[in-house]
Amino acid sequence: MRLLLCGYGASNKRVAALAKERGHEIVGVLLLRGQSADGYPVFRPDERLPEADAVIDFSHPVLTKALLAADTGLPLVIATTGEKEVLIEQMKEKADRQPIFFSANMSYGVHILTEIVRYATSLLPAFDIEMTERHHRKKVDAPSGTLIKLYDAIASARPNVHPEHNRNESEGARTDEEIGIHSVRGGTITGDHEVLFAGHDETITIAHHAQSKDIFASGALDVAERLIHKENGYYTYDNLGIGDS
Repeated sequence: MRLLLCGYGASNKRVAALAKERGHEIVGVLLLRGQSADGYPVFRPDERLPEADAVIDFSHPVLTKALLAADTGLPLVIATTGEKEVLIEQMKEKADRQPIFFSANMSYGVHILTEIVRYATSLLPAFDIEMTERHHRKKVDAPSGTLIKLYDAIASARPNVHPEHNRNESEGARTDEEIGIHSVRGGTITGDHEVLFAGHDETITIAHHAQSKDIFASGALDVAERLIHKENGYYTYDNLGIGDS
């Protein structure tokens, strides 16, 4: 594939490295300002772009919205977190003109984790649920997009819940409807997500631990390799077909 990268942070740097290992070519990087990108040609999303097969976007909402506003016509793999509802609305509006894939976490393992958590929630209606995510000290958004994705899975199986963020002593005892949400930032933690189901005299913990950013970069390339053969539409891990035999 000939790939354009939208944004050039740590994740897309790993996409570039792994893409080369797979025999793909990076033909440019989309940025809003004139930053360098390790020698790759830099473009604004609204400029005339080089010929490409797909765009992989690990950036931020401002740049992603600029990408969606441009008429690239290319398959888009979008992994930006933040302003989720706004971005999804824009993606669905553009999806009749190009194939667009979105996931807040490009790890297929996290997609499976989400399905396991959804199923466990339906099986454990009387259990309290507490969610914890841990990331490196430089991560800006909290809670993470992945934790929000997991919370949405819980809410789909238990509709009357509400989030309780970083509980403190003034809030009193928990209620049956609340889902505790806790964000931890420190060091170089790539990404840990844990869902605790706490019942009477027993607990069940379901967790995912990312050991490097390569799982996200590799996941994005897996998606792009499949998305370029899809018809126009809005795709997620639920309908893209990754994991099918």
